[in-house]
Amino acid sequence: MKRLDGKTALVTGAGAGIGSATAKLFTEHGAFVYVTDVNGEAAEETVAALNSAGGQAAAMTVDVARGQDVTHLVRTIKADRGKLDIVVNNAGINVRASFRHLTDAEWERMREVNLDGVVRIARDTFPLLQAAETASLVNIASLMGHQPVQQVAGYAATKGAVAALTRALAIEYASFGIRVNSVSPGFIETAMTERVLKNPFMNKALLERTPLRRFGTGEDVAKAALFYASEDSAYITGTELIVDGGIAAGV
Repeated sequence: MKRLDGKTALVTGAGAGIGSATAKLFTEHGAFVYVTDVNGEAAEETVAALNSAGGQAAAMTVDVARGQDVTHLVRTIKADRGKLDIVVNNAGINVRASFRHLTDAEWERMREVNLDGVVRIARDTFPLLQAAETASLVNIASLMGHQPVQQVAGYAATKGAVAALTRALAIEYASFGIRVNSVSPGFIETAMTERVLKNPFMNKALLERTPLRRFGTGEDVAKAALFYASEDSAYITGTELIVDGGIAAGV
């Protein structure tokens, strides 16, 4: 059964990794998906693959840290579709550095993308979400907001803020029929984690911390986003689903 038939979705940062996997799963379940990425070529490649597989998707080059990019995106969706049923705030970056060496420029860029971008998308898509009969906003946070490792202080701070923002928006948006939840991935095999996971020492140490003894995939996170996007979670808002193979359980 297709769980998103007739729905229009937006997935940011969907040129690769978790975002691309989410867009793929959403189209397989019947949604029309706007695929955005700061890398326009990557967004186009994702959309070409989705459409060739029988899905329906459109690509746009969007830097969520730029207000004018988001404004153009929202205007385009409004003109084309008139409403938006699902938003997945996935775009994010990480700069691994000891906190004492983190530069202002590095911190500002992480904050602008990971937090300000989520704020901007959540705020500016509100009229489109409100126009839908029911709507779902899914923010991709991180396990690092709960259990950070070395050299991710800035990233952890922004993702922790995303989880807090999610809870606040759930309360504020509830009366408009918009559900707001977050997904917090653990160690997922993506380009962002490639350098760490390919380090034999780190790989072994992280697997030993993971009760399920494997790293996650983009599809693992996409399935959590699909749950929140669909009517399967119709009575759920303000929650956080941790997709980490059991690390947060403290085993």
